[in-house]
Amino acid sequence: MTQKADIGLIGLAVMGENLVLNMESHGFTVAVHNRSTDKVDAFVQGRGAGKKIIPCHTIEDLVSNLETPRKIMLMVKAGPVVDIFIDKISPLLDKGDIIIDGGNSHFPDSNRRYDSLKEKGIHFVGSGVSGGEEGALKGPSMMPGGAPEAWPAIKPIFQAIAAKVDNGEACCDWIGEGGSGHFVKMVHNGIEYGDMQLICEAYHIMKDVLKMSHDEMSAVFKDWENDKLSSYLNEITGDILAYKAEDGEPLLDKILDTAGQKGTGKWTGIASLELGIPLTLIGEAVYSRCLSAQKDKRVKASSNFSSTLSPFEGNKEEFLTNLRDALYASKIISYTQGYELIQAAAKEFGWKLNYGAIALMWRGGCIIRSAFLGKIKEAFDVEPNLENLLMAPYFNEKVQECSKGWRNVISTAVNQGIPVPAISTALNYFDGFRSARLPANLLQAQRDYFGAHTYERLDKPRGEFFHTNWTGRGGNTASSTYNL
Repeated sequence: MTQKADIGLIGLAVMGENLVLNMESHGFTVAVHNRSTDKVDAFVQGRGAGKKIIPCHTIEDLVSNLETPRKIMLMVKAGPVVDIFIDKISPLLDKGDIIIDGGNSHFPDSNRRYDSLKEKGIHFVGSGVSGGEEGALKGPSMMPGGAPEAWPAIKPIFQAIAAKVDNGEACCDWIGEGGSGHFVKMVHNGIEYGDMQLICEAYHIMKDVLKMSHDEMSAVFKDWENDKLSSYLNEITGDILAYKAEDGEPLLDKILDTAGQKGTGKWTGIASLELGIPLTLIGEAVYSRCLSAQKDKRVKASSNFSSTLSPFEGNKEEFLTNLRDALYASKIISYTQGYELIQAAAKEFGWKLNYGAIALMWRGGCIIRSAFLGKIKEAFDVEPNLENLLMAPYFNEKVQECSKGWRNVISTAVNQGIPVPAISTALNYFDGFRSARLPANLLQAQRDYFGAHTYERLDKPRGEFFHTNWTGRGGNTASSTYNL
């Protein structure tokens, strides 16, 4: 009898193909299908030739070639296409079978799919997969969440193909229920936006304030790679700065300064507004991409507003140390805000999440992988119910150590007219977070003045609301109250 497959995969674009090859190289037999069946034939006759891969031209053929419980992974475009395939597959499955969405789906869709398939007795898993094409082939970071009953069946496959950190631990573990896997992947992508923007701001300061050459900047980023800033994005930045075009000039100077986005950063920002979490750094990173897209307007404005740049007169090496500290402190804030968002979502949706395990999943294989993440795991290992990363001793100490240099970098950038929206909003969050009293008392008075929205008092119990007839012309009737 022909051997059946351990898992099926639908969607043979580059990510799908590479995941299949990764699974096969770890001893698993994989059944494959694609909407365009010629891709199936091309794959098994090309990159998949001679491997334990079963080509399937129909979904019925795919299902019949799977061991039970059947496990089918979708690597198709997020959105309606996922629902189309689920609708085609689910009638062919038995109770206890598993459908895995490995795309970049929006977590509300995963929540909906989880609930819908649960009614049919089918286990849904929404799994974030990070690491790009190379990660998919050699070991990605994987963030599965959904039906807990599915985890024992997919765990041997997922943890085998995932990236491994120094002690051999897989960068893949169970996230939680419902759409939690895709929510964590969404926040991962938002943090990626933030990390990239922070690095871009550091590059901008080096280039236009310190007047460093591309080779000098590359050397600094490579030097930081041996420091606390060690990360994948830091590493590739050093490579990019050193890369030369055909004429021997830096290729980076020839690239148009307009950034694209696929929407996951926007989703993260929207989720933060809905859950009432100040995700300011990732928000600024998204808006910075939006501003970069207004190239024609910016070029026109540049001729209308004179530049105030003046030569840098400080100690260059000392300032670079300050810049490193500003980058590190801002990075801490980015992850602090990201984790607060994940914790708020867990509370809102009733997910039981292992926050230390999430940091471990990001330590290898993914775009935001860095040595820094080990410190986050340690913080949650010590205090699983940690409310805010800044309250962990390590991060508390490091942010305060970096504070002076952080402020110096921002003041220098402001005086030179260099935009640093992410670095500066990170400091604003820190200063706000450490303030026992903020001016929101005036804001509440204003709201009560013009809209009778009421306020609480310091000298009265929390939850007791008051309204003042500020002008003497209004009444004593208050508006209804609501809070984020």
